Amino acid sequence: MIEPVASGDLLWAALAGAAVILFGGGYALLFALARLRRRRALFLACGLCYIGLAIATLVLANVLNLSGAWASIVVVMLIGYLVAPHGIWWLCIGTHTHDSGLLKGDGHG
Repeated sequence: MIEPVASGDLLWAALAGAAVILFGGGYALLFALARLRRRRALFLACGLCYIGLAIATLVLANVLNLSGAWASIVVVMLIGYLVAPHGIWWLCIGTHTHDSGLLKGDGHG
């Protein structure tokens, strides 16, 4: 059974939730920039944001007393957020290079 969040943990829950949003957005943005610009520093920053996202998510799950199936869902979501940008990038490259040649550098667009 899930226990309620202690009143002293509400601040930690709010801070961890905000960190999840900030690190998640940073990861998505830096992933796209790293792929576009092909800069090693951006890939490193992207990885650090994902680590921050994972830590904040695990802290949030701990503070909210998530266990059992709920903890499994948290882990699956973290894996999904790690993999999804790679799939989205592959899809964008596949559709744009095939249809319009925009990413081939042929001068269109």
